[in-house]
Amino acid sequence: MELFVIKLDVPNECNLILAQSHFIKTVEDTYDALASSTPGIKFGIAFCEASGDCLIRHDGNDEFLREEAAKNALKLSCGHSLLIYIKNAYPINLLTQLKMVPEICNIYVATANPIEIVIAETDQGRGILGIIDGYKSKGIENDEGIKWRKELLRKIGYKT
Repeated sequence: MELFVIKLDVPNECNLILAQSHFIKTVEDTYDALASSTPGIKFGIAFCEASGDCLIRHDGNDEFLREEAAKNALKLSCGHSLLIYIKNAYPINLLTQLKMVPEICNIYVATANPIEIVIAETDQGRGILGIIDGYKSKGIENDEGIKWRKELLRKIGYKT
């Protein structure tokens, strides 16, 4: 078994969701869940098929995001992994709908940060062992940080 890390960058003003799924119907059902989740959402989806032709199945309503998802899913090449790039929406607005897609087994990460995916490869294939999301913690927030966080959440409409 070999272990290695694959780095994925997230395009400006976008977020990335990495999940594990289990069936070729994932692409269509994920498309429907995203398209009905948030007005104005743009997205690209790519699913790594784990049997048969073992192709990267892809779709989306934004060609750039669709190409990014397909290109980076091929870079991963981990069976049954699902990569989603989104724009004009936040993962917090989508995760409940995605968790209700019957084919989605697990959501590894939802972020705008660059990520590193720890991969194991055997003679059979590849699997995701874990995710490194963003950067190492630099300290503990103080009163000023708490105030800033609370003001930000109210400013962007997530708290009243």
